[in-house]
Amino acid sequence: MKTHDVIILGSGPAGLTAAIYAARADLKPLVIEGAQPGGQLTITTDVENYPGFEQPIMGPELMDVMKKQAARFGTEFDFATVEGVELEGPVKALHADGKTYHARALIVATGASARWLGIPSEEKLKGHGVSACATCDGFFFRDQVIVVVGGGDTALEEATYLTKFGSVVHLVHRRGELRASKAMQDRAFKNPKIKFVWNTVVTHVEGDKKVSGVRLRDVVTGEEHTLDCAGLFVAIGHTPNTEIFRGKLAMDENGYLLVEPGSSKTNVPGVFAAGDVADHVYRQAVTAAGMGCMAALDAERYLGEIGGH
Repeated sequence: MKTHDVIILGSGPAGLTAAIYAARADLKPLVIEGAQPGGQLTITTDVENYPGFEQPIMGPELMDVMKKQAARFGTEFDFATVEGVELEGPVKALHADGKTYHARALIVATGASARWLGIPSEEKLKGHGVSACATCDGFFFRDQVIVVVGGGDTALEEATYLTKFGSVVHLVHRRGELRASKAMQDRAFKNPKIKFVWNTVVTHVEGDKKVSGVRLRDVVTGEEHTLDCAGLFVAIGHTPNTEIFRGKLAMDENGYLLVEPGSSKTNVPGVFAAGDVADHVYRQAVTAAGMGCMAALDAERYLGEIGGH
């Protein structure tokens, strides 16, 4: 059975940057692309904040360019989804789609998935006014009405950030009180551009080609009404894609992988983590890419120390 120097799980900015660095170090990495090749950027339309692109670049196009760059240096790709891992010992085993892969070093860049409302109209308009990332997409809603759904720190952070662009930001929350930290609440309540819509849920996103409004239902009275808006930001949290590592790698209470400060090292020697799978604070393509670079360099050093390369 072939044993790879490095296997990278995930093909978003973290995984592909790790692949570029590992391939240039002649580690001949294998990228297992996972269920969503290209990661969350493949559901983003215009990316304006990735350095090096003066004009906006489409999310899928950016990931395609990164993949081609990694391939140019000799990265191999396999389209598979890993269902189980064995991380003890010097060689790690990964089970995916009836095959077993072996590697001396493993970089976990499986990302995180935004939690969505789960209504069909939301799915249809993702990238056309429906978003889960204010810093990615807020700029497109200058002087327009925006709706944010959620009641935690993320929702209040997104709403506060969006007041820089929108004429008004309606924060829709299904309860009568927020669960965000007091400091975040104080800041939001003082912001004249944020309007709170309590005890309310979104039942439908209006619009054909792009968002034109949201249908709201009061959970106390059952009454429904439509609120006109240009953007809907869903801020009900993210779920890191770490289920297969539960009980095998150290993680926080929300499932994000824990790494040694200033490095990408997990608690298991030879296993490294990069991108949104270990970062619930920044969640940007450029920070994920930076972490991917760190993971590849850490893996290269590790292999040098154990004599694997």
